[in-house]
Formats: sequence, structure tokens, C-alpha cells
Amino acid sequence: MSKPLIISDCDEVLLHMVVPFGEWLNETQGVSFKLVGNDFAKAIRNRDTGEPVEPAEIWRLLNGFFDNEMHRQTPIAGAVPAINALKDHADVVILTNLHDKHNEARARQLAEHGIEARVFTNQGPKGPALQAILAEYRPSKAIFIDDLAQHHGSAAEMVPHIDRLHLCGEPTLAPHITCGFESGHAHARIDTWEHALPWLLSRIQEK
Repeated sequence: MSKPLIISDCDEVLLHMVVPFGEWLNETQGVSFKLVGNDFAKAIRNRDTGEPVEPAEIWRLLNGFFDNEMHRQTPIAGAVPAINALKDHADVVILTNLHDKHNEARARQLAEHGIEARVFTNQGPKGPALQAILAEYRPSKAIFIDDLAQHHGSAAEMVPHIDRLHLCGEPTLAPHITCGFESGHAHARIDTWEHALPWLLSRIQEK
């Protein structure tokens, strides 16, 4: 009999990303980083002019961070023990929006923090990737965890039968992002692993 399957995002769900990224920018890249609300495009500004950097430059900086600075990322509070507790009841895989070249680095990074899990890298909406993962694993039940409402929308459209938890573990970001639960695309919005774990276990055990 197949097991339940947890499909979890990584950045701002398992590991902090925006804070260490901003610290790296401020320290080394000659730009300032100040996130106001959730407008990432306006958070990175030229230190001399105060103007937002161009989108192409934002992507260059993001790629530079994931190429060389992933060691700066630390676990979200409670994420590591929660994921390992879930592994007693379900298969756990990671679905993360990174270039494929970072797949092995992400798996190593998570393992160093105590999470041994298969990693799927993706670009763009996550619905198609979720379809492919579900087709491979054929789980008895599946739960998708992500911090961004648009991915819950994509999941609701393409794999509507799976449970969806909107979790953003970064407190500087969580109050400002669109809520997937309020938009009707997630079954719950819980931003701490202390409270998310009981919810997830209860969903796994539902018949």
C-alpha cells in the first residue's frame, strides 16, 4: 500500500531566505536591501542613487546568492524536527523553485541541517511539477506546503484533490504576502511549525 506524501517548498518554509539574502546584498554587493511589504522588486536599490535595480540585475543577484551563499541560510524554527516527525508517517520530498543546476546543492544544504529528502527543482508555477511527482509516487494522500499563494493557486487548478497548507515561516514577510487560504486556494494558513505539525498529522491520518 502506498504511503502518504508531503511535498514541501524550502525557502521561507524550511529555511530562511530573504533575510540572509538581504544581509549578503548589504554587506557585499553595493546595493541596499529593505523589504517594505512584499514588493521584492523595489527592495533592492542602488546605494548611490536610491533607485531600484533593474529586474535583470535582481536575477543576477539571486543567482549569485544561490551559486555561492546558500550556507548563510538557517532553518525556520521547528522545521527540522517537524519534517523528521512527518517522515515517520509519510514520504517527504522538496519542491523548490531553483535552477536545476542547484538541485544537488539544495539537497546537501538540507542534509547539513538534518533534513534528508529528495529534491525536485522547478521554474515557474508548481502545478505541473506536482502532477509529475504525484504520478511517480501515487500516494494514498498528498499534502503540499508552500509560502506563496500563486503556487497554491497553481496546485488548486492542476491537482485539486491534494491538501494545501500555506506556511510562511519568515516573520518579516508573513504579514505582507497574499494569503492562499483567504483566496480559497489553500486549506489552511499556519505560519509556525509548532502549530502546522499537528494540522499536518491530522490530515495524514484522515481516511
